[in-house]
Amino acid sequence: MKNNIVRKTFVVMMAAAMCFTAACSSSKTATSSGSGGDTQKEAATARVADEGSSAAETKRSGKAENSAESQSFAEAHDAFQTTLAEKNSDDDPIPDPPEGVFDLVHYSSKVGDLAAYVSSDPGDGEKHPMIIWVVGGWGNGIDDFPWCYPEWDDDQTGSAFWQAGVLTMYPSFRGGNGNPGNYETLFGEVDDIASAYDYAASLSYVDPDRIYLGGHSTGGTRALLAAEYTDKFRAVFGFGAVDKIEYHNNSQFTFDKSIEDEYKMRSPIYWLDSVKTPTFLIEGSGGNSSNLKNIERTSQNENIHCYIMEGQDHFSVLAPLTRVLAQKILADTGTECNISITQEELDAAMKQEPEIPLPVMQQCTMEDLGISFSYPYLWDMEDISENGEVSYMLVSRYEEDNIWDMSMLLFDAYMPEEGVDLQMAKESYTEDGCDVEDITIGGFPAIKVDAQMETESGNVFNTTFVGIQKDDILITFDYYIHEDFGDDADPLFDAIVESISFER
Repeated sequence: MKNNIVRKTFVVMMAAAMCFTAACSSSKTATSSGSGGDTQKEAATARVADEGSSAAETKRSGKAENSAESQSFAEAHDAFQTTLAEKNSDDDPIPDPPEGVFDLVHYSSKVGDLAAYVSSDPGDGEKHPMIIWVVGGWGNGIDDFPWCYPEWDDDQTGSAFWQAGVLTMYPSFRGGNGNPGNYETLFGEVDDIASAYDYAASLSYVDPDRIYLGGHSTGGTRALLAAEYTDKFRAVFGFGAVDKIEYHNNSQFTFDKSIEDEYKMRSPIYWLDSVKTPTFLIEGSGGNSSNLKNIERTSQNENIHCYIMEGQDHFSVLAPLTRVLAQKILADTGTECNISITQEELDAAMKQEPEIPLPVMQQCTMEDLGISFSYPYLWDMEDISENGEVSYMLVSRYEEDNIWDMSMLLFDAYMPEEGVDLQMAKESYTEDGCDVEDITIGGFPAIKVDAQMETESGNVFNTTFVGIQKDDILITFDYYIHEDFGDDADPLFDAIVESISFER
């Protein structure tokens, strides 16, 4: 056991360093690599829509423009040729999705095939509802945000939908991830959303009559514009949309800003009468609420429903209310959309206790040891074996302040020649004054020990040790997390232990 103790000390030191790094570094948002979430958040904080803009003026201009033109938004959009002052794109790589949870696909659009993550076929022969979720920020790509840890006060992942059982599609758009085309700043992306619907409707396991659209911030504005462009979606949910594009971060605009119609074609306020499907717009009072009030004052469309959450901001509304919307979608089973939402039920949802979901897991199979177990998909499994030993360290690729990213797991297997067995491990922990619980895992005798370890710098880590005697091999799992997380991480380690299975 001596070598194992040395490794434990190494892991604790690493964990302490991770905690320090996370506390001192800027947070990674759910959309950092592909969609510009940081930029969008900074813009929202600095701007929160122009409070000096006149709602009456907006109403007059919006209704005047609509009455002056008989065109629908779809007609005007399709007839308009945008002029790009900047032809921007990126070739950011697309991470492989967790197998059996999402598939990486390509859907046809007017500019060519575009990448997307789509929920995998449940394989039950049924047709299921699906939501297309459009993230915030200005990037047109996708990355691994759907299965990253969703912060309760800033959950831009849309993961509440697929966690509840609603199939989910995350589309990339023109110019992103090496896709054909260029960023068009809310113009051509509307066409791409309509194309994403067509792809989703073609899937054998998706109910084409129950495809929904949702988005946040820039994604919320894109969703509202798509609702004005097409009536194919069963319902649309927009968080933090703006009424006019100039209230977004104009440093990201790629169109010719000297042409007035370029703004109009990207501003939902002028096309509210074109919305033909139930559309629910939500924002915190500390976010783009003045924009939402302008939309509410201007609209005479009974399909548009607006909700302002008092005391909330541009991001805090997401985690509680996407969970409400997921349940609404699951219950919406009639021939026509029957979703209704009240301000009271949204207010009640904002008072619920934060949830800590389990991460997406992947399976590891070690054929030589005859063991399989699962661990978080965002963890890397590093072989740290030396001198013929079997030892692996499992740690997150990120350093955020949450139980997924701040946990560490050490896996060891002691061969017969090392002279270490379960009884020795039990005696070692008992001598240290730890309570040792005798358990059984996969039909083999095992022990479980909960303890704490303190570093020289005073950092205290909660540790959980599980040892399993598989014939003449001792297999151990050592789990570490800083004491500041309390027992919040217990379900994660329990899920790992419960996943352990052996080949007979």
